[in-house]
Amino acid sequence: MSEQREVATFAGGCFWCMVQPFDQLPGIHKVVSGYSGGHLENPTYEDVKTGTSGHYEVVQITFDPELFPYEKLLELYWPQIDPTDEGGQFHDRGDQYRAAIFYHTNKQQQLAEASKAAVASSGRFRKPIVTEILPAATFYPAEEYHQDFYKKESEAYKDDRKQSGRDEFIQEHWE
Repeated sequence: MSEQREVATFAGGCFWCMVQPFDQLPGIHKVVSGYSGGHLENPTYEDVKTGTSGHYEVVQITFDPELFPYEKLLELYWPQIDPTDEGGQFHDRGDQYRAAIFYHTNKQQQLAEASKAAVASSGRFRKPIVTEILPAATFYPAEEYHQDFYKKESEAYKDDRKQSGRDEFIQEHWE
């Protein structure tokens, strides 16, 4: 039996906070922080953080759909974000921190649209769901110091996450 691999790409604010929820789950091969959706080739963190490159901070997840279906990734994605915020996520403001699902196949697009409709009709939010569903664009891995930040710089990660308001939002709206 050969192992299948597919790719999913999600933007949900600072990519530091988007790695850990997906990392080290059965069927997830790797989670890479990076940039996608912009007009600048080979962007750096310095380019992206200005908000002028058009890129989103994203995580690209390589997964085995037999062990961890795309639908399960979507179920895990939505509770990591504020899907009603079009100006960024939590304390991270700017276009580079907007939430988006980048689909790689027609099936991913259909599943993402259906999951967005389910969130919109769930009654969890008073404001409209503004998370974009976009065709996948070129993915550029972020600099090495951004990879697995929650493991390498655990105290800085915990401090940043605590200050962001993300966990309070998740607890209030998703748990």
